[in-house]
Amino acid sequence: MQHTVHARKTPLPGVGIRYDVSTDAGRHLSVVVHHDGRRTLAFHDPEDDDACKDAVVLEPHEVSALAELLPPDPVAHLRQHFEIDLVTEHITVSKRSPYAGRTLGETQARTRTGASIVAVLRRTAAVPSPTPDFRFAVGDILVVVGTREGVDAVAELITGG
Repeated sequence: MQHTVHARKTPLPGVGIRYDVSTDAGRHLSVVVHHDGRRTLAFHDPEDDDACKDAVVLEPHEVSALAELLPPDPVAHLRQHFEIDLVTEHITVSKRSPYAGRTLGETQARTRTGASIVAVLRRTAAVPSPTPDFRFAVGDILVVVGTREGVDAVAELITGG
């Protein structure tokens, strides 16, 4: 059965943009994207669009965490046709890491492990596809993709374990 989602976009002058979605179950969900980066998630009465039943204000880092949970498995369609053993993990650069303050290129992670550092999450920003001259900082979270063995090897390399 094909499901269709109808979404509406409404500008809110001085506030941001409101996105509205009605679920198959008849629930009315809104996300207000504020100019300052906050998001407000709200449930409305389908009979009265202005009657908010409940709302949650999310800070940018909370929105990022929630967004990681929402998309379907990005490689699920590949598993239907191939037997692929890819994993994704987040590895934190601690102050004990031998690569804190050093560049991605110095790790030679892909050459040494076969796994790839595909992004770096730093406080409120993300750096997709970091270049070899990207310098790691304490607290950076590395997004690593590869086989289980390769990702474990990157973790050992970065943590100095």
